[in-house]
Order: sequence, then C-alpha cells, then structure tokens
Amino acid sequence: MLTGCSTYSRYHRAEIPTENLYRTLPAGIDTVTIASMSWREMFTDRKLQSLIETGIKQNTDLNVARLRVEAAEAALITAKLSYLPSLGINAEGGSSQYDGTTAKTYNVGASASWELDIFGRLTAAKRGAVAALQGSRDYQQAVQTQLVATIADSYYTLSMLDTQMAINNRTLENWRATVRTLEALKKVGKANEAGVLQAKANVMQLESSQLAIRKSISETENALSAILAMPSHSIERNNLTEASFPDTISIGVPLQLLSNRPDVRQAEMELAQAFYATNVARAAFYPNITLSGTLGWTNNGGGVITNPGQWLLNVIGSLTQPLFNRGVNIANLNIAKSRQEEAKLLFRQALLNAGKEVNDALTVWQTAKSQIEIGERRVSVLNDAVQKTELLMCHSGATYLEVLTAQQSLLEAETLQSQAYFERIQSIIKLYHALGGVHSKISMTPFKFADYQEFERRKGYDESIHLEK
Repeated sequence: MLTGCSTYSRYHRAEIPTENLYRTLPAGIDTVTIASMSWREMFTDRKLQSLIETGIKQNTDLNVARLRVEAAEAALITAKLSYLPSLGINAEGGSSQYDGTTAKTYNVGASASWELDIFGRLTAAKRGAVAALQGSRDYQQAVQTQLVATIADSYYTLSMLDTQMAINNRTLENWRATVRTLEALKKVGKANEAGVLQAKANVMQLESSQLAIRKSISETENALSAILAMPSHSIERNNLTEASFPDTISIGVPLQLLSNRPDVRQAEMELAQAFYATNVARAAFYPNITLSGTLGWTNNGGGVITNPGQWLLNVIGSLTQPLFNRGVNIANLNIAKSRQEEAKLLFRQALLNAGKEVNDALTVWQTAKSQIEIGERRVSVLNDAVQKTELLMCHSGATYLEVLTAQQSLLEAETLQSQAYFERIQSIIKLYHALGGVHSKISMTPFKFADYQEFERRKGYDESIHLEK
C-alpha cells in the first residue's frame, strides 16, 4: 500500500533532449570543463575587478537574493523539525463560590503531540523545502552571474565610447583645419563657397556627434552607478586597446548546461519542488495519525477537589481519515499536478533559452572576428585613398571636395572598426554568461585588442604635412 501511494517517491530528472542544441561549434570542442574560470580569471582588468567586487557587495538584487536564501534555509529547518514532537507547558488556576463555599482549583502540566509520518506527508514537505533552498541558491548565483556580465558589458561600453570620442575629436580638429584651409584657398581662387560651407556643415555634424557621445557616456555611467547601488559618479576605466580576452573558446557539450547554468538548475529545482508538492497533496487522502499526552499535577480530579493534589496522566492516540471534504483534497491534487506540468515545461524552455543564448553569442563572436579583419583592410585602403586624393589635389585638377569625401569615409570606417572590436568583447562576455559564468571553460590563447593600436598607427598621413599642404 505504501509503495502504491507514491508519497515516498523521490524526484528524478526526466529525459531532456539536448542533441543539436548548439547550431555551430568552434574547433577543438572539449567535453570536460575541468578548467572552469572564475570571473577574476576571465576579467583581468584591475579597474573592472574593483567594480565587480563593489557590485557583488552592494547590488540590491543580489542582496535580495541572499535574503531569499536565508528565508529558504529557515523554512527547511522548520520542515526538518516537523518530525519531532511539539512540547508545551501550561498552568491554570480557578476560583469558584457556591452556597458560601469557595473552591480553588489548579492544574500544572506539560503536554506533547507527535504526528506519525506513515504516509510521507512530512517527508515530501521536507524534500520540497530542500529543493526550494537549492533553487534559491541557484537564483542567487544566476543573479550574480548576470550582475558580473552586466558590469563588464557597461565597463567596456564606456571604453568603446571613449574610443569613439577620441576618433571624433581627432577628426573634428582635422575638419576645423580643413575649414581654415578652404577659406585660404577660396581667397586665391582655388576653392569655392560651396566647399567651405560643406566643410563647416561637417564640423557642425561632428560637434553634434560629440554631444551625443558625451550623453551616452553620462547615461552609461549613471546606469552602472545604479547597478553598484551608488550615487551617479564618473567611472574610472582603461582604454579599449588594453582589453585582453581569449581568442579561442571551448564551450563544452549542451548537456553541461543542465549543471552549469544556474537559471536552468533553478528551473529544475522548481520542478522538483512542484513534484514534492504533488506528493503532499496526494498524502492528504490518507489517514493522519497523532499521539498526544499530558503529564502534570492537579487538585481537580474528575470534578472532585482534593488537597493536596495528585498526579495527572493523560495519553491519547487519534486517527483522522478524510471521507468527504467538499472536494478540497481532489482540487488541491489537481492544482499540484497542473503546476508540476507547468514547471516541467518551463524547465525545458529554460534549457532551450540557454542554448539560444549560446548560439547567439557564438554567431556574434564569429561575425565580429570576420568584421575586424575586413575592417582593418578597409581602413588601410581608405588611408591610401585619403593620401592619394590629397596628392591629386596638389598636383592635378582634383577638388578638395574629393578629399573631404575620402576623409568622411575614413571616419566612418574607424568608428565601425571600434564598434567591431567592442562587439567581439561583448560577445565573449555574453558567451561566458550563457555558458554559466564560472562553470564555463574558455581556453587561454591570448587575443590582445592592442592590435587596434597598430591599426591606429598605420592610419597613414601626418597631420602636420596635411596642414602644410
């Protein structure tokens, strides 16, 4: 009978298909993530590490998650103590008067009550509390992993905006010099008013872009300050060129997401909790056996008052079998089953969402790598175009508008190149988060974004020579 009622059964993970969860796999996939990296190993920038430490200590959402873990621990302690008898001490006294006679009574004793867990209601409740506690811990880790990724993403967003601001400022100075040059050429009849106005319009456009970048920097700093639970302030950061990340990655196999991703583990713990809640609802159909007793001292024995008092001993065993409860037990069981099926669907969807995030991050990582290679060649070609256009203007009939067009194209290429470098950093951060944070394995073949410095150095012409021309 006890086996058939299934109230003592343990939760076991159902078969979850994980084949083909990853659409594309990088070369050298490793099925064993024995070299899991912590966030300190992943993000080696000292200033970024300081921000992450502050966030882990002060972030509001993470502190709320910690409190939820403490509440779940308290609930588990209560569930474990349910196996023990409940004890109490009671004392009472009374005085009555009838036909001129006063009677004083008193009772002093201790009582105990103990529910026998024959049909597994308490066991299922305890196991459900264990699953709830583990789910709370997984939620805390999920919040921390998301927090680390968000701080890192915001940090490198600021570095990327700084790079774009530097490109904008440098280009703005060139265009201001160009305006002066065109005005001088106009006086000697080698330039016209249209060229001067076009150059001034480009200067105004760059000044507007400068304001937009400053606005984005301020908004990003404000958002990051809020994440750190601090008043809005300036964030100290390093240059984008100093960022160092792995060039090759090993993402493991899809099955590892079940143990590495804290949000997937949390979804499974919610399924386990719903499973045990169903067992509790099923156990409500079986008898409830309780032993209770009282031991004390009283002078009221069967309505007869005696002095001195005598010992009082009372033992009761009760069995309660539900017969008709207006359908409450049946409804509770159906509700618990529905919630269990709902939790199963959400668990499967959480795994699919995790696979999607890995696929998206891999696609961005692979695309950004190709974009960087193409961008470097494009910037090099545009540098040559600017130099040759300037030479043609000096030695042939080429107009300065052609030089302006070439410089504008170079500015756009440099901005897109900085964006491509940032997207590759961002994709590594997202992939690190998608694989489960500290549980993901990323090989340490170094990829230095200092290559961007070389690309800057090779841009081409000397500005002093340009001004002299």
